[in-house]
Amino acid sequence: MKTAPAVRVPVLADALLPSGTLSDALAVVVASLFVAVCAQAEVHLPFTPVPVSGGTLGVLYAGVLLGSRRGAAALALYLLEGALGAPVFSGGAAGAVHLMGPTGGYLLGFPAGAWLAGLLAERGWDRTPVKAFAAMLLGGAPIFSLGLIGLARFVPGRALLGAGLWPFLPGDLLKAALSAGLLPFGWRLMGRRASR
Repeated sequence: MKTAPAVRVPVLADALLPSGTLSDALAVVVASLFVAVCAQAEVHLPFTPVPVSGGTLGVLYAGVLLGSRRGAAALALYLLEGALGAPVFSGGAAGAVHLMGPTGGYLLGFPAGAWLAGLLAERGWDRTPVKAFAAMLLGGAPIFSLGLIGLARFVPGRALLGAGLWPFLPGDLLKAALSAGLLPFGWRLMGRRASR
């Protein structure tokens, strides 16, 4: 038995921006810069080389707002900007060396996280609070997965989850809860705007 392919629904960028290659390219560039700004908010914890950063929130919003392809492209551009020396990584860090360090796996997981969050938004998961909450949490899974794989080169196995996962979950739950209210609210605003 064949299953029907999932139907792509518009994401917020589709509703806000004119369609076209130039518009898409501009949205990708702006989203990469948005992530760079978010990444500057950081808190260092004494027991881990990975800072708590606003970057992941920017990543997931880029995906949800732009959709899977544009979101992943924005994060690939962000990584390229940082690798080429722009101070876009957490705390203004720059250079390809950061892609090989303790936070490198998390950074390399950013395009996959944006892609997954965007894919879920394309399935309508950004329209209700419960689904928006789930989309943000699920979008973080590839970031943590690749992050822990990369961090394992620098942190002993028994300390890995304590250094690379557990301290970040409360913040991720808070970010997802915030998004659960904001994303559906954005759609409601768009509906009111369209009805005028």
